[in-house]
Amino acid sequence: MWQTYHTDIPPFISTIAAAPAMQRLSDVGMHCGCEYTSFPMFVGQNKYSRLQHSIGCALIVWHFTHNARQTVAALLHDIATPTFAHVVDFLNGDHIKQESTERGTTDIISQSEEIMAELQALGFSLDEVADYHQYPIADNDSPRLSADRLEYTLSNIVNYRIAPHTAVKAWYEDLTIGENEEGADELMFQHAEAAEAFSQAALRTSYIYIADEDRFAMQTLAELLKKQIERGVISLENLYQTEAQVIEHLEQDPEAHSEWLHYCSLHTIQVDSLHPEAKVILSKKRYINPYLQHQGRATHLFPTFATKLNDFLSHPLNSPLWGE
Repeated sequence: MWQTYHTDIPPFISTIAAAPAMQRLSDVGMHCGCEYTSFPMFVGQNKYSRLQHSIGCALIVWHFTHNARQTVAALLHDIATPTFAHVVDFLNGDHIKQESTERGTTDIISQSEEIMAELQALGFSLDEVADYHQYPIADNDSPRLSADRLEYTLSNIVNYRIAPHTAVKAWYEDLTIGENEEGADELMFQHAEAAEAFSQAALRTSYIYIADEDRFAMQTLAELLKKQIERGVISLENLYQTEAQVIEHLEQDPEAHSEWLHYCSLHTIQVDSLHPEAKVILSKKRYINPYLQHQGRATHLFPTFATKLNDFLSHPLNSPLWGE
C-alpha cells in the first residue's frame, strides 16, 4: 500500500523506522491476535503489522502536507503498542474506548537513542512529535477522516477483499485537505462518487471490527494473557516485546501452551445464553463519516449510507457468545 500513499519514502522516515523501538512493531499485528485463530474470516489473511501501518500513516501525512513534524508524529503514534495490540485494552478493561495502549509513547521515544538522535538532527522537540492528536491530518475525533483511520481502513478494504486495489487507489487520489463544517482542516473527498463508494466500503470494515469472532477472540486472548501473568509465565513487561517472543514464553509452560493451542484452534462461534462459558462481549464501534468538499458529511448527502450507518450504530452486541 505504501506506493499508493506516496511514490517514495523520505530518508527521515526510513531512519526512524529502522530504530529497534520501531522495528519491534514489525511483529505486532494489526489484527490484534485474531489472525492466530482458525476462524475462517481470519485464516489466510496477509501479514499486516503495526510497522506497516505506521509507515503508511506517515506517508499519507507527508503526501498531503509535506510537513515533517506532522509526518514524524504520525510515524511514531503506535510505538507504545503492546503485543496483540487492542487485546491489551480488553485486558485493561478498556474494551470500549480502546485507548489504554497509547500510554507510554513519550517514554519509549525518549529512551530510543536512535530516534532521539534523528529528532535532534531534524530540529524537532519530543513534545512536537510524541502526540499525533495535535495534528488533525494525522488524527482527529471519530468519525472524521484522518491518516490513521484512512490507512487501516484502506488496507483492510484490500485485505478482506471488499474492493480491489484499483478502486482504493482511485479513492485515495480523490482526497484533498479542506475545511470541514467547523472550519478545521480534514482529509476530504472532492467528488461524490468517490465519497459514497468509500463510505460504503469503510462501513463493511466496521462490521468486521465488531464481528462475534473478533470480539470473542480478543476477549479470550485477553483472559489467557491475564491468567498467565498471574501465574508468572509472562509479565506485563513481556507484552512490550514481539508477539513471537510472547508466544515462545507461553509455549515453554505446559499449561499455558495448552491454552494457547486451544485459542489457535478456535474456529466456530455459538450464541447460547445457557452455555456455562457464554459471555456478552462489548467493543468499540469504529466508523467513518467522511466529508465531501464544500457539500457536507456523507450521512447528509447519501441517504442509503445514512440508513446503513444508523443500523450499524444501533446494532446490539448483547448476544452471549462462546467458541470452540
